[in-house]
Amino acid sequence: MHKRTHTGKKLYECNQCGKTFACPSYLQRHKRTHTGEKPYECTQCGKAFAQHFHLQSHERTHTGEKPYECNQCSKAFAFPSSFQKHKRTHTGEKPYKCNQCGKAFAQHDGLQIHERTHTGEKPYECNQCGKAFSCPSTLRKHKRIHPGEKPYKCNQCGKAFAQHFQLQSHERTHTGVKPYECNQCGKAFVWHSYLRIHERMHTGEKPYECNQCGKAFAYPSSFQNHKRTHTGEKPYECNQCGKAFAQHGVLQIHERSHTGEKPYECNQCDKAFSCPSTLRKHKRIHTGEKPFECNQCGKAFAQHFHLHRHERTHSGEKNL
Repeated sequence: MHKRTHTGKKLYECNQCGKTFACPSYLQRHKRTHTGEKPYECTQCGKAFAQHFHLQSHERTHTGEKPYECNQCSKAFAFPSSFQKHKRTHTGEKPYKCNQCGKAFAQHDGLQIHERTHTGEKPYECNQCGKAFSCPSTLRKHKRIHPGEKPYKCNQCGKAFAQHFQLQSHERTHTGVKPYECNQCGKAFVWHSYLRIHERMHTGEKPYECNQCGKAFAYPSSFQNHKRTHTGEKPYECNQCGKAFAQHGVLQIHERSHTGEKPYECNQCDKAFSCPSTLRKHKRIHTGEKPFECNQCGKAFAQHFHLHRHERTHSGEKNL
């Protein structure tokens, strides 16, 4: 029988699919893929397996045995496959390569998830809303929005979050840590996404382009606000008078006309205002700043509408 490992001769043939094997025990194992037979049963939980080594691996979930130990960091594993994956964290080996873009991965499932960025396949579907995802972990995170599950709790204030990264970001409000620093001006941010947005001030990048007028924006929020100038959509409605607005910030300012709230206070005369732009205009009374200059005669004004009115003296247009 051993000689066949050298000769490659396979005498034992499956009578169902024609596949051949070098020894009868291999044929017996293979036949179970057709019959569904699972003769190896766990004595603790009753789960059954087709192969004896699968039973041995399963039994370790009960015993806690971890016979595969890493000789670099001493971490131990119950299964040889997990051990092989771990070793790549030391070697940096990435044997699984995408045949479309060449990107390589340490784990086969990492490659499978990546390949879906090319195919657009989203096999993991939410059974509550039908939304589909390319990987199971993203589906698990999504599912928490339906029952309102928030398993990640801040141990300082008790606030809970659906995602672990949200908790990490929140914890920085307690510690003051801002790990993401701009390498051009040194300004630091709590979130990496804020740093990326900030960097566009330096690069001038405007990745969000309107497909109706071609105007481009650096920030997604500005882009969303702009699109409403085309659609006329006003999703933010005052619950006191029903007036609707295209932007949430404008609704907030409007609501202060009902509440009388004036949170923006001048630090020189204590006069208060309901919106920050009105405070900025007011401060020019104290500073004497006149940022709006006529490009024909050079005369400067504190308010834009004063400049606009002045420009009509050059054009001959009558002020109303």
